[in-house]
Amino acid sequence: MNDASAAGEAVRDIEIPMLRAYRLWFEHARKCEGCKSVRRAQDGCEDGRELWGAYRLARNGGGR
Repeated sequence: MNDASAAGEAVRDIEIPMLRAYRLWFEHARKCEGCKSVRRAQDGCEDGRELWGAYRLARNGGGR
């Protein structure tokens, strides 16, 4: 393996917290019947609302 491919793998392993939170919510919402049927994330199931809240906190910098 060369240095360029090793560096590329390292970058892929690091995930921005906001994007990770959104990905977790999105993956949940895609599979959850309670979240599929609503138009707003805030109207989804309890787990979906918690994941969306975590995303909003990450997006806003944690606690503003």
